[in-house]
Amino acid sequence: MGMTENLLSTGQWLFTAVLFLLILAQAARSVDWQALRRDNALQHSFFGAAVALGFLWQLRAGISPGLAIHIFGMTVITLMLGWALAVFSGLLALVITVITGREPLMMFAANGLVTVMVPALVSHGIMVWERRRNFRNFFAYIFFCGFFGAGIAVAAAGIVMCLMLWSSGVYTFDELIHEYIRYLPLIMLPEGFVNGTFVTGLMVFHPDRLTTLDQRRYRP
Repeated sequence: MGMTENLLSTGQWLFTAVLFLLILAQAARSVDWQALRRDNALQHSFFGAAVALGFLWQLRAGISPGLAIHIFGMTVITLMLGWALAVFSGLLALVITVITGREPLMMFAANGLVTVMVPALVSHGIMVWERRRNFRNFFAYIFFCGFFGAGIAVAAAGIVMCLMLWSSGVYTFDELIHEYIRYLPLIMLPEGFVNGTFVTGLMVFHPDRLTTLDQRRYRP
């Protein structure tokens, strides 16, 4: 996240906007809106996650434009809500950053793609992989979906962001390696720890909040 209006060409902006709308449309079709309206707990998780992320994303570091470093937090939201609903919750959080002036409205699609959609889809993919492996130990869900999934998700988002900046000609590949890519392992560690810790806490105290958790599979 942190794309400003001068970082992408017009062609890239249009391509990003189209891809953003396609994923958004698929997410809208995947959400059970009736269940969301009926379930007050799910509504609280949805809007609470949006507000929490909106404030969390105010805290960031970075020197060069477009190469901001911060905690994404999308993995735990994806495990709580499912990827489609997590996308909408994340986009509401992004609206907060636009209102507070942290992000430009013009780059909403680009920032939404990098910060919200890529991490949500990667986290969902890892969750599906863990489910298909049919692990019987609940530590597999915590480690693979929480800790490991969050680290891979933020790495994927960072690589997508770097590819966008490199293809636009803003940075050379060597500059991206020097200023961002070589720090990805350091970014992955806190991301994995924060998300994994929250997933662990939810699994212990409020497992019903994790809609992607099949509790029956981990029972002895």
